[in-house]
Amino acid sequence: MTAPITVLGIDPGVSETGWAVLRGGELPALIESGLIRTLPSQPLPERLTIIHGAVAGLLARHQPQAMAIEEMFFLKAANTIRGTLQARGVILLAAAQIGCPISEYNPRSVKAAITGSGAAAKRQMQLIVSRALRLDDILRPDDVADAAAIALCHLRAGRIKRLRVLEVHGAAGGAA
Repeated sequence: MTAPITVLGIDPGVSETGWAVLRGGELPALIESGLIRTLPSQPLPERLTIIHGAVAGLLARHQPQAMAIEEMFFLKAANTIRGTLQARGVILLAAAQIGCPISEYNPRSVKAAITGSGAAAKRQMQLIVSRALRLDDILRPDDVADAAAIALCHLRAGRIKRLRVLEVHGAAGGAA
């Protein structure tokens, strides 16, 4: 039996980056969560430095075995997406600098892993995440709840992969 892993889930944004640290296992647990905020009045390089430093600090403090981050797969508003992509870049850099494995999940995959439907409503997602983590209320703001959902998706994806490996090894062992 493997030890539970710790995952840092990230919902990137240049103004607000949500994060959540979860510990896996039979009953996943929320260790800590929060929001990294930058101000629109700050120059972009300063904002990116703040995000990078905050994520590097989280990685140093919690020493997760993995980072799970929202994948960008569609473009709506060019200005918004540009900043988010740049924030993602410094977040990925912080993880790469310490060799932390990174997994990316698109929002539909996260919804499907959490609720069984890639088209689930945000409120439904939040309720299921809060139940899965045995919280008294949903996480707020939305960016933090989304980060916890991304981390929970990663934990569930890893669990499914381990079950498949056991099935393959079990089948091979039983046939001998």
